[in-house]
Amino acid sequence: MLGVYVHWPYCARICPYCDFNVYKTRAVDEEAWANALLRDLGYWAARTPNRRLDSLYFGGGTPSLAPVRLVERVIDACARLWGFDRNPEITIEANPTDAERARFADLAAAGVNRLSLGVQSLRDEALAFLGRNHAADGARRAIATAGTVFERTTFDLIYARPDQSLDDWRAELGEALALGVSHLSLYQLTIEPGTAFDAQVAAGRWTPADDALCADAFDLSQEMTAAAGLPAYEISNHAAPGAQSRHNRLYWTYQDYIGVGPGAHGRVSSGGARLATQTPRRPQDYLAADWTPTQTPLSEDDQTVERFSFGLRLHEGMPLDEKDPFFSRNGARERLDRLIADGLLSWDGRRLAATTRGRRLLNAVLCELL
Repeated sequence: MLGVYVHWPYCARICPYCDFNVYKTRAVDEEAWANALLRDLGYWAARTPNRRLDSLYFGGGTPSLAPVRLVERVIDACARLWGFDRNPEITIEANPTDAERARFADLAAAGVNRLSLGVQSLRDEALAFLGRNHAADGARRAIATAGTVFERTTFDLIYARPDQSLDDWRAELGEALALGVSHLSLYQLTIEPGTAFDAQVAAGRWTPADDALCADAFDLSQEMTAAAGLPAYEISNHAAPGAQSRHNRLYWTYQDYIGVGPGAHGRVSSGGARLATQTPRRPQDYLAADWTPTQTPLSEDDQTVERFSFGLRLHEGMPLDEKDPFFSRNGARERLDRLIADGLLSWDGRRLAATTRGRRLLNAVLCELL
């Protein structure tokens, strides 16, 4: 399987919780961006011959703010360079502003068939705290409009906000589920180093939710989404049958994906090696013509760490048999047995999975296991 991720680096504003490679929106030279992106795509197409794309994902940043014609040109280039598998998933991220909502039909006409909306909350006061530039009513309108335009729609919510009670989250999540989408991404608010929120917390301006409330909110999310027919298939992602994100599953099942756009990462199998790839981070450097992506061969140990870190996020777990390189690590079998005995992992000799409790503590489980 093979996917392409396209990073669009610009946003109308930088949210205080965001640590992505993003910049405030500037005037865009469509031809310069088309030349850079198509050059990047062509480079990788020559190195991945005889393969077809399962998915194409425009992320960022706010890629729905890119020129629609540029989005169309990238889709057309992917079709020409690789060709798409039957029923490919072509996703673009957008915010639920009125300006972006007006572009939905044009994006669908360009070939996008799945929309990912950065809603983040259905409460105006929370949206103000999160630095968003839309209101809750606008988010509801955007979700409704998307449902009439795109084959599939998903949206994100952030929970465990400061001063948000469990009952508050129960009510908000219930409203979200009532909107009728087939996929939801529910993320606990985390304080990333170097963000505005990191500085605010360090200055004592507010205090993150405590661990007990975070755990309760996580459990409540699992219960409510399952009851609504959107059970969790990954730690933060919930979907109706057939509506799982094909592109994100490439990451979690450790398949190949090509990253293009400023600062984009990729994982590509080539010449018997597994390569970690990255493009120049700054847009002005990416637009220059005198670079090639960095390509770092991953050791067997690197690959083991990545496979487990991604694969155990999935409820179905990951393939694991006795011949796996994992078992060559010192003490690996003893650590695995201990985590199984503690009720954090399950293994039947073919697949390894985190239990419900293990998923709640996954970072600690991975640290112990690896």
